Order: sequence, then C-alpha cells, then structure tokens
Amino acid sequence: MAKQNWKPGNMLYPVPAVMVSCQRPGEKPNIVTIAWAGTICSDPAMVSISVRPERYSYDIIKETGEFTINLVTEKLAFATDYCGVKSGRDVDKFKEMNLHACDGVNVSCPAIEESPVNVECKVKQVVELGSHHMFIAEVVGVQISDEYMDKTGKFNLNSTGLVAYSHGEYFALGDKLGKFGYSVRKK
Repeated sequence: MAKQNWKPGNMLYPVPAVMVSCQRPGEKPNIVTIAWAGTICSDPAMVSISVRPERYSYDIIKETGEFTINLVTEKLAFATDYCGVKSGRDVDKFKEMNLHACDGVNVSCPAIEESPVNVECKVKQVVELGSHHMFIAEVVGVQISDEYMDKTGKFNLNSTGLVAYSHGEYFALGDKLGKFGYSVRKK
C-alpha cells in the first residue's frame, strides 16, 4: 500500500466532541466546544482539556479554576458546533441554543442540563504548550441523567447517542465491535 508523507500534525482521530461550561461569579455562564479533551488518570480521576488562550472561556477557566465537561449527543450536535464557532464575548450561548444551565454540585459553574453526563472539574495545573494550553484537572463530581439508567441501576452511556469529532466533521458513534477483553476471551 502506497502512503504519502505529510508534515507533523494532529491526526489522532476520532476524539470526543464536548461542550465545556464555565462561569465567573456574577457573570453569565459560557460554553466552549472542545475536541482536545481526554482522560489522563483514573485514581485520582483526572482529565485534560486544551484551550487556545485567545478563547473567551480560557480566562474564565484560568481565573476560576473550575469547569464542567458536558458530553455531547446527536441532539446536541448543532449546539456543539455553534458553541465552537461563536464567542461568548458576543452572544449568550445558553440562550441562543435554548440550553439550560443547572447548578453545579461540587463546582460553582453550571452544567448543561440537556447533556447526559456532566463531569465537574477543578484545575490542578495549566501547561502552556503552544497554540493551546492544557488544563489538567481533577474530577470532583459526575452527574448522570436518570433517562439513561435501566431497572438494574446500570447507566447505559452507549445508548445516549454520543458524538465524536474527526478531521473537521462530527459523527455519531456507530456499531459495537466488541467488549473490552473480547480478543482473549475463551470461546
């Protein structure tokens, strides 16, 4: 198979598309769409988001030390794109996208009510990398929508219609291919 040699670039796709909510005390809440977000540690639970310093939310997160990662579903895809191209300096994204802010439980910034999972985070470190700065944060709380809980108390995350971002496009997650460990499971 022939391959082309390209200059170095971020081609690690797909990645989760998430909406990050934040708020300064006494000001309107804001939402920024992030594609550079990920799990970095399980104990303690920690995540990272990378944000360009010129983004409106950057200073809010840096000053308050808090943010909430809101997972995105197919129903939220349009709002996710909007919140990534419009600035909170100019518009109230919650109002424009008819989203509802719900109070944080462990942080003072809101979550997005329509999101099936809200991951509340407190910044532990900011790493200045270049075009983006990485906020390394501890997960201090997670809220799960009752809508996706089954009778046994299991959260059916994969039935929420999660969205991924790949090379400038949004995709709904597709068919299940296997389960962790299926490659070595005895038949």
